[in-house]
Amino acid sequence: MTEHLTVGRVARMAGVSVRTLHHYDEIGLLRPVARTSAGHRAYSAGDVERLREVLAYRRLGFGLREIAALVDDPTSDAVAHLHRLRGLLLAQRDRATATIAAIDRELEARAMGISMTPEQHLRVSGAQLYESIGSAYPATRRTEPRIAARVWEALGDARTVLNVGAGTGSYEPVDRAVTAVEPSATMRTQRAVDAAPCVAASAENLPFADGAFDAALAFSTVHHWHDPIAGLREMRRVARRVVVFTHDASDTGWRQRFWLSRDYLPEVAGLVVGRPSVDELARAIGARIEPVLVPWDCADGFFEAYWRRPEAYLEEQVRRAVSVWTRVGPAAEQRAVRALRQDLSSGRWAERNRELTDLDAAELGLRLLVA
Repeated sequence: MTEHLTVGRVARMAGVSVRTLHHYDEIGLLRPVARTSAGHRAYSAGDVERLREVLAYRRLGFGLREIAALVDDPTSDAVAHLHRLRGLLLAQRDRATATIAAIDRELEARAMGISMTPEQHLRVSGAQLYESIGSAYPATRRTEPRIAARVWEALGDARTVLNVGAGTGSYEPVDRAVTAVEPSATMRTQRAVDAAPCVAASAENLPFADGAFDAALAFSTVHHWHDPIAGLREMRRVARRVVVFTHDASDTGWRQRFWLSRDYLPEVAGLVVGRPSVDELARAIGARIEPVLVPWDCADGFFEAYWRRPEAYLEEQVRRAVSVWTRVGPAAEQRAVRALRQDLSSGRWAERNRELTDLDAAELGLRLLVA
């Protein structure tokens, strides 16, 4: 392309309305570099490339604010965006294929008069959980530097680090030799092109020799493991130091202390039934337990992150990047969001949580286990 294109031509090429392009310009998402002699928008080759990225993320379900953060990321060039988009699309295709296969199996079973048990339904849902929430991670799950500093300090002098349940690699220290383990294809495809090498494996069965690493790290992932105790013991087997970021799910540690689970989403209590307590996790590897405060402007959008920014929980993209919302089911999610929206509008939330407005950080049951 050697010449600028008119807004009408770009709209026809992209399959969007001129009004959409005007809106993208007005909000700063896509501002064309030039104007025609008549004052109309004129788009360069670079503008069209940016539009391609914007529309690709939009069709994957990202919100406009999240898309702006993604396309303006100074660490990602055009090639990195293509890799990321390709990975997201492949993951979306794989999820659709897996869902179709599951539906076909159930249709076949029903045709034969065979009913699936609740356990079978839940087993399939559990296996696919991380795949279903993973595509939202690039937009809302970023490294929180203050928490990262605590984690990296706990790693001590370790030079080789195994990151178990690594996800997209947000908390991997850049100054150490890291090997990642991640069972989810969705997460693996969203890792940066220059990220640490990643092995497809589970925490409970790490494919490494005894003492192969100086340290093993697990960040906000233990609650997804089938057998957390076994996974932690595996980490202990392959590393001389173990660092785990998790949460205390007891009444005093999380469920009653955090207003979202206490007042709007009591179903979270059922999610931790039968799971090892944080004390049991610590005993399994001989770890000490350290509390981790959540800053009010936490950059990583995990469940507790928006404790002083309640409006964030009304955003679909924020909720999709947190497994709790998927696990409680759509009925509970919709009820909680509806109640929170009403309380924010009426001022009831502010009245009930007035003590939070003066806090820079909150103790919400997040814990660091160091062994």
